[in-house]
Amino acid sequence: MAVKKIFVVGAGLMGGGITQVAATAGYKVTMRDISDEAVNKGLDAIKWSVEKFASKGKITEEVAAQAIENITPATSMDAASDADLVIEAVFENLELKQNVFKELDGITPKDAVLATNTSVISITKIASVTQRPEKVVGMHFFSPVPMMKLCEVVRGLLTTDETVSVATEFAEKIGKTPVVVQKDVAGFIANRIGLALSGTAIRLVEMGVATPEDVDKIMKLGFGHPMGPCETADMTGIDILHNAMVAIFDETKDPKYWPPELLQRMVTAGLIGRKAGKGFYDYSSGEQKSYWEL
Repeated sequence: MAVKKIFVVGAGLMGGGITQVAATAGYKVTMRDISDEAVNKGLDAIKWSVEKFASKGKITEEVAAQAIENITPATSMDAASDADLVIEAVFENLELKQNVFKELDGITPKDAVLATNTSVISITKIASVTQRPEKVVGMHFFSPVPMMKLCEVVRGLLTTDETVSVATEFAEKIGKTPVVVQKDVAGFIANRIGLALSGTAIRLVEMGVATPEDVDKIMKLGFGHPMGPCETADMTGIDILHNAMVAIFDETKDPKYWPPELLQRMVTAGLIGRKAGKGFYDYSSGEQKSYWEL
């Protein structure tokens, strides 16, 4: 199956990032969100990003300009009527994603592949509301999408080899390195490993063993991680991390995925990371600063 037209549902951080890399690779992309305001905000972020890439010599000015030309904004789901590949990037909520996929199933061509950018939700559950579960696949991109190379391609219980192949080839063509997850397990590969590590790190902070800064130093200097678990949690969003851990725990009942009490309290207090100006670090000055004391 030749993929030419892409439809992205969501113009936020993930949807905008996916749109950017696909458009930069030369694909025609329609980016849809629920309002003109949301779509325009996403477009502005993409324009800023591609211009920054061009200023650093990562892409040419011509490629940057063409990437913007390749993007068509939309607020109606009907714009997916001629899409070859749809990538959904809405909030991590099963009911919301199922509603999106049910609607897309009735609009898109019958041979179109429907992909979800979920990081923890079962592909099989999302696919169950469609009449084409064999054409539903997970494409878990990592944030920030233009910078991060990995893409987990996740096979649902009924996903065919052909669908996996379409998603894998597309990921490669937009500059990503795909890893195929052969079984639809909660959290897939990356979050089954990463969230167990994050939970352990946060519990050490909670116990007063070390500050977030010291935990991050250990993982960066001792294990070669580019970012520590507390920095990563702030970038991802403490609330998103919390919800992802709950989602895996609900499926597995494995206690190591139950969110630490500290994480729950931070969500309640609004200390949810960079987007709020404060999480494990303080970002209110525009820079990441340590403030945690034991």
